[in-house]
Amino acid sequence: MLNKIVLTMASLRITSGTIEICAALLMLRLNQIDKALVVNSSLALVGPFILIATTTIGLIGMTDKLSFGKLAWVTAGVVCLLIGILKK
Repeated sequence: MLNKIVLTMASLRITSGTIEICAALLMLRLNQIDKALVVNSSLALVGPFILIATTTIGLIGMTDKLSFGKLAWVTAGVVCLLIGILKK
């Protein structure tokens, strides 16, 4: 039987991939650079949200296996990733 946390994380990633594929098909259908750029830019909002959600679910699932120090290091790493992605 599949672990519920792993199943949830995989489902989020499958959802993210489906959104990406639908966006690519929409770009092809629109067939205009400016509109395709708008669709592509909207994907920039989906990616970090999926990253945060998947990582949070994974960390919640591992809280009983990680010490507080290791959990703090993982959290700091995720924060650094988000700063790097979202900072303009």
